[in-house]
Amino acid sequence: MINSLSSLVFSHPLIAEASAENGSLVLAGVLLSLVVVYFASKIGGEICARLDLPSVLGELVAGVVVGVSALHLLVFPSADFDASRSLIMQALQMTANLSPEALNSVFESQSEVISVLAEIGVVILLFEIGLESDLKELIRVGYQAAVVACVGVAVPFGLGTAGLMLLFHVPAIPAIFAGAALTATSIGITARVLSEIQRISSKEGQIIIGAAVLDDVLGIIVLAVVAGLAKTGEVQVSSVIYLIISAAIFLIGSLWLGRLVSPFFVTLVNELKTRGQLLVSALIVAFILSDIAVVIQLEAILGAFAAGLILAETEKREELEAQIKPIADMLVPVFFVVVGARTDVSVLNPFDPANHEGLIMSGFLIVVAILGKVVTGFTVFGQPGLNRLAIGVGMIPRGEVGLVFASFGANTGILSDALQAAIIVMVILTTFVAPPLLRLVFQREESAPVLSAPDDI
Repeated sequence: MINSLSSLVFSHPLIAEASAENGSLVLAGVLLSLVVVYFASKIGGEICARLDLPSVLGELVAGVVVGVSALHLLVFPSADFDASRSLIMQALQMTANLSPEALNSVFESQSEVISVLAEIGVVILLFEIGLESDLKELIRVGYQAAVVACVGVAVPFGLGTAGLMLLFHVPAIPAIFAGAALTATSIGITARVLSEIQRISSKEGQIIIGAAVLDDVLGIIVLAVVAGLAKTGEVQVSSVIYLIISAAIFLIGSLWLGRLVSPFFVTLVNELKTRGQLLVSALIVAFILSDIAVVIQLEAILGAFAAGLILAETEKREELEAQIKPIADMLVPVFFVVVGARTDVSVLNPFDPANHEGLIMSGFLIVVAILGKVVTGFTVFGQPGLNRLAIGVGMIPRGEVGLVFASFGANTGILSDALQAAIIVMVILTTFVAPPLLRLVFQREESAPVLSAPDDI
């Protein structure tokens, strides 16, 4: 059985060459990368915690330090980076003496494993956030969340596209693509901050989470539209309709079916006698829904979030929340450090003349990115006492979602170097400013004096 499993694993095209002689080096590279990830995340998180800042900000900054922007400890294959520029690969090469081709094969394999662990980390994060959320409250604020999501997509997209075309004379298709990069919200970053400041279950938190989930769905649809536009010059209406229908059926159907079968889940878990029966059973549910989401061309995090919402309605909620935390502590930092490590902040260097055009455009995109999301909080009506500014600020970070747009645009040749740099700068700054701003707006609410209502006359 072990031999068959090994042949299955090592048959992967990216590790086939390395596996014959250097499989152990791939493992060594992964382990060294995880040491770097955990060391960096702890140092960054602890520094920010002592400065009363969200620890996720420290993890992102630490990722930048160990990544492509500084130390080159955690880097990933690209046009600019091969194994010779990775310090971890250089360390392995000192003992292995591999050929350049074999070393690059090990590098690609190690990088893919770390990338997969990062994706699993964000799946676990969204599953945990789903457990901490209240499905009834999400349904109750569903209308407000939908309004926030739709405005948060339409306003940045419209302003960004029109502004680039009118002010910077960017051609239509690149301008549309850059405008699309302004639409999506990074639910992972916002959710982590809300969880840290214990605001997930608040009305504002539930509106933000609900809107961010819808934003993610809308972001996928927008990406599909602009991708089709870039490749063929026309929008494939059938693909857009398919994504909208599949997203609606998946979200509504999984929640409805999950509430029906959740009593059977509890009964099954109670009957199991082996160690980890609750945690493993819950992860099976989360991974199945995540896989279904991927199969129908949605994001895995939507399935994980839906699974968390379903299981949060059972009597096992508190026990499961406690058991999932160690798993989240192990995998979630990988995601945030990798996001930081992939971010090249050299595009912020004002002394490089090649960056000037990109920095000017990035200034415009940053203003649109922030204002386009902040205004969403003020579109919520009929909710007295709601912290509308917090809702808008919670929608600001683009994070890994914006980087996906920038990467796709670069790979397809849609974006000029300046416009690609502008998008990256926008992603960096919105990702880094949102966590402290979100904490600040909630702290201001807590410190605001409470005015007593006048006595009735």
